[in-house]
Amino acid sequence: METATRLRALLGSLAAEDGVFGLVGSEDAGPVEDHVYGLVLDAEKEWARYAAEGSEGPAGPADVADALTPVDGEGAVTAMTHLSAGDLVFPGLPRRDREHARRAARRVVELLGRDSAWWTNIELSDQGHGWSPVSRFTFDGVVAGAGNGFVVALLQVGED
Repeated sequence: METATRLRALLGSLAAEDGVFGLVGSEDAGPVEDHVYGLVLDAEKEWARYAAEGSEGPAGPADVADALTPVDGEGAVTAMTHLSAGDLVFPGLPRRDREHARRAARRVVELLGRDSAWWTNIELSDQGHGWSPVSRFTFDGVVAGAGNGFVVALLQVGED
C-alpha cells in the first residue's frame, strides 16, 4: 500500500469522532499553515451551526502560523492522541480508545520520517491544556506535520 493511502487511512481513523478533522496533502501545495487554514475553513463550514454568533477565527494562514509552535515527533504523537481520543471541551472524557489513537499517531509520525517537522497550537500537561486559537470555535486544537512529501494535520473543534 502506498504512503498516501496509508496516511489517509490513518488520518481518517484519528478523525473518526465528531468534531475531529484530518487532512493529508502534498508538501508541494504550499506551507503547513496554508494546509491548516484550509482544514480550519472546512471545519468551520461543517460546524457553522455550533459556533457562537459573531465569533471570529484567524484571518488567514499568517494568523495560523502565529498560533503554531514546533514540537518533536513524540510531542506530535502525544498531541494527535489527545485530539483523537480526548475531548477539549470536557477534559478527561474519553472519545475513543486511547491506545488505538496512540498507535495510529505513532504510525503517521513514522511515515513522515525522521526528518519531518511538527507543529501544534496546544500545550499538554498533567494539569490540563492551553492553546492559541486557530478557529472561531471556543475550543480547538491542531497538530500538523510535514515530511516525506506530505503535509498532515489533525484538528479538533468544540463548543460548550
